[in-house]
Order: sequence, then structure tokens, then C-alpha cells
Amino acid sequence: MFTIGDFATMGRVSVRMLRHYDSIGLLQPARVDAFTGYRYYEAEQLRRLNRLVALKDLGFTLSEVTRIIDADVDTAELRGMLTLRQSQVAAQIEADTDRLRRIEARLRMIEREGTMSTSSVTVKSVDALRIASVTGVAESTDSADVGPVIQRLFGELFAILGPSGVEPAGPIVATYAPTADGKLSVSAACTVADDVSVDGLEVSTLPAQEQVAAYVHHGEMANIGEGYQTLATWIEDNGYVTDGTAREVYLVSHPEPEQKWQTELQMPITASA
Repeated sequence: MFTIGDFATMGRVSVRMLRHYDSIGLLQPARVDAFTGYRYYEAEQLRRLNRLVALKDLGFTLSEVTRIIDADVDTAELRGMLTLRQSQVAAQIEADTDRLRRIEARLRMIEREGTMSTSSVTVKSVDALRIASVTGVAESTDSADVGPVIQRLFGELFAILGPSGVEPAGPIVATYAPTADGKLSVSAACTVADDVSVDGLEVSTLPAQEQVAAYVHHGEMANIGEGYQTLATWIEDNGYVTDGTAREVYLVSHPEPEQKWQTELQMPITASA
């Protein structure tokens, strides 16, 4: 048998935690000395401790842990339960990390309010592009809704393009257009040659635009909002209006690290009445 200190060391938990588990009946010592009150544990109890700690670390409540362990779930079933919860925790961490990036980006925009330079905004015309694309709908224009949709669409786009052997004939493009019900139509597209067709992708022509305000954003896509706010400031300051649609043309992107990306933002403009 092992003292509570030795058992805690071998189980990689604290003595305090073992005493707590004992007090609530979750992991009681194999023997308690009647005179000293010292707790003693057996090596076999590490099996229960391992399951207890794994379940607790994956977010199960202590009452849930008790039910699962006392049901004597076999190793294969327990592994399946832990794998599922592990995936859920990983997804939550990813979502929280993405939320943190958005918060940091919004703070940067707040800090730069009134100081953003619009000198890099240009006005130009845009030629028509023949594209192969996939389209989806974001529930709103919030970056939390748009980001997962455009990432999924680009995943689908390249999953189809890769096996097809089609090489891009020009830039990779994303397009955004508000819908009548307040949502956002989103497409991920690859420029292709005139004679190309790709099974599983819509091949169409992205129309030319007579006049767009354009701004090249450098760096991570999490900070792309700064570019759009720069365009918004320039458009208003110079007496233009826009229809709310936008294109992102990826001048430098994957496989380069995102810090080196260059993304041209284009919004169509007309003179305000």
C-alpha cells in the first residue's frame, strides 16, 4: 500500500484533491489507520483515478464522473466517450481562439479611430473574370458568421480543383453580396481559362466593374476589418456611395504565411446624388 503522499505523486494529482475525492466518496482510500487516520491506497486504484481525472479534465461534472465510473464502463467505450469530448473541447478552444483574434482586431480598430490613413486607396476599373466557384450563405455580415463560411468554401473549392488538375489562370477571389433577408451571399472562386469546366464547381463570368475603390490589406485576415473601415472612410470623404458588395482578390496568399498575405479589397462606387 501507499501513503496518500506517495499515491498523489504516482497519480500526478495533489494530496488536497485526493482528500476531496475521499470526502465526496468518489475515490476512497483502500484503508484508513484507525489510530492515526492516515489514508493508504493500492496501485489498482490508479485505474479509477486515471478515469476520474480524464473525465473531469474533459469537462464532465463530478456527478457525471461518478455515474460513468460506477457503471464500470469498459475501456473501449470509455475511450470513445473521451475521444468525443476531446473533439468537443478542441472545437471550443478553436472557437475561443477565433473570438480572441476578433476581439484583438476590434481593439486595434478602436485604437486607430481617427488616425487611419486613406492615402493608399485607389480608384480603378476591374476587368471581367471567368471563374470556377462555390457559393454559400453567412447568417449575417458579422465576422464570426462570415469567417467559418468562407473558410469552408475555400476548402471545398481546392478539394475539387486539386484532383481535377485545373491550374488557376489568374487570382483567387472571394465575393460578398448582401441578401434581401439580411444575410450575406459568399463565394470562393478561382480564375480559370475560357475553355475550362470543372465538375462540381459553377463556372461563370464575374462581371467587369467600371469603378471600384481598392485597398491592399497586408497581413492576417483577422485584421481585414481595418481595410474595410479604411475604404468606408475614403468613400464617404470623397462623395461616393457603394452597393454593399465587395471582392477580395488574394494577391499573395497560401502557401505563404498569413503575415505575408496581400489582399486587395474592392468595393464598387458611384458618385452620391
